[in-house]
Amino acid sequence: MRDYELKAYYEIEEWKRRINKRSSLLNRLSKKAQTKVNSIIPEKAHQIITDSIKNMVKATLVGSNAFTRKNQSSGRSLEMMDHMLEEKISAYRKTAAVEGAGTGAGGILLGLADFPLLLSIKMKFLFESASIYGFDTNDYEERLFLLHVFQLAFSSDEKRKETLKLIEEWDERKEALADMDWKVFQQEYRDYIDFVKMLQLVPGIGAAVGAYANYNLLDHLGETAKNAYRLRILKTAPRPD
Repeated sequence: MRDYELKAYYEIEEWKRRINKRSSLLNRLSKKAQTKVNSIIPEKAHQIITDSIKNMVKATLVGSNAFTRKNQSSGRSLEMMDHMLEEKISAYRKTAAVEGAGTGAGGILLGLADFPLLLSIKMKFLFESASIYGFDTNDYEERLFLLHVFQLAFSSDEKRKETLKLIEEWDERKEALADMDWKVFQQEYRDYIDFVKMLQLVPGIGAAVGAYANYNLLDHLGETAKNAYRLRILKTAPRPD
């Protein structure tokens, strides 16, 4: 294992430790409250929300795949791929921040438009990430992996640990996966971003909150994607003693 790959390996191990670490008391209490709210929402309403987000995500997947340049990693080392991704993260953070500031400054109506706009930015970034690391998003299983990376980034403690385990064992388990559990997908995502996105609707601070929140959400997604794809690449490399 080369020096850079060894460095990446230890960074991945540290990232995995942080994922498996228990979240703060505030986050746990917030998730408990959100779970309680979800339990009293009628199942029909859950189904409507689930179908809406499922269709929104699938439409975004089609568009993102069509406009992503494929095979960006040809002949490149892991270090070069990581560098390319860092440049993409920087660009997408800025795009998300501008979008968040614009919709946040527009009050409730434009604030509501932030959800699909930010979702499309995140999905487009994930397609770029997959291409940079040499994975072909024309393959259904790679689009499914991409959605699990998204879920890993924006989930509660237990779901995050479960998703990390799936990603670590992807090659062994992928054939048993037919589709996402879209109800869990949408609930975990909404619960993760609910509080900060509510603040984005407050007049006077919405623009600042929107820019800051979106910047950090893309930064977090970038770290998650980087380490998830590194993990797959390095899984075939010999481990250090």
